Amino acid sequence: MSRTASSAHWTSDAVHGGSLRPVDLDSGTNGWASPPGDLFLLRSRNFFTKRQKSPAGDYLLAPAGMDWLKSQSKLDNVLARPDNRVSQALRQAQAEGKARKSFIFAVNLQVPGKEHHSAVFYFFTDEPVPSGSLLGRFIEGDDAFRNQRFKLVNRIVKGPWIVKKTVGNYSACLLGKALTCNYHRGPNYFEIDVDIGSSAIANAILRLALGYVTSVTIDMGFVVEALAEEELPERLIGAIRVCQMEMSAATVVDAPNAPRGNKVNHLSGNDDVFLWIGRGQVWSVNLLFGGRLLRWVAAA
Repeated sequence: MSRTASSAHWTSDAVHGGSLRPVDLDSGTNGWASPPGDLFLLRSRNFFTKRQKSPAGDYLLAPAGMDWLKSQSKLDNVLARPDNRVSQALRQAQAEGKARKSFIFAVNLQVPGKEHHSAVFYFFTDEPVPSGSLLGRFIEGDDAFRNQRFKLVNRIVKGPWIVKKTVGNYSACLLGKALTCNYHRGPNYFEIDVDIGSSAIANAILRLALGYVTSVTIDMGFVVEALAEEELPERLIGAIRVCQMEMSAATVVDAPNAPRGNKVNHLSGNDDVFLWIGRGQVWSVNLLFGGRLLRWVAAA
């Protein structure tokens, strides 16, 4: 599989048709771009002996666009929705006898609030994902395996110092361990729904970052973590640069018909978030949550 695909003309509308359009990698705003894979450092072939990391190189999958969506309730399994523009484009191409082997991989970051938002990142391949590959095992595996392996690597390209300190730069997080992830497998797609609201701390950090969203540019890369030597070197599934996004750019979609689940650790509009920066590069996030003080302290 390669970052570009010669026969995937069905992706043209998907890439350019979302509420956030492709923009220039260096100067674009309110859109997305594809950062070079070498900007990300992942586990190299000798990681378990020398703890070395190396530039990631090409993505395993090619980018197929981004959606910034808004709804009255949480959006789950968006690729199964009949109005999803990316899966709709693939269905249309396949109805015309094209893109028979094409496969979509999506990550849906679910942002809680009075109005729910989803940042959905789409990637694709024209070739079947090899079943014996680490990515193939991840797609076909069980949720326990997936939760142990699904990793986000982020890189703050541009933004206020407070956001860089809070979100972290060049940082990695096993999302399946830190947050609730739900996995959806369709006939020609795989989607990961990441519930930001399942962690009070993650929700608080996100709310802080959203306060500066129009001045923040961030690279996000998605990886299946390698835990054995034969799985090295790690490879990027794909990556997206989100460039100084406007909250108001969200496309409004109808709420799903399925009943909504219970909220877990959602912060209400009356909850307070405090950030304290101390000496020695030690900082903490303090939350007044339901009358209780929660504190997260870390060394920079």
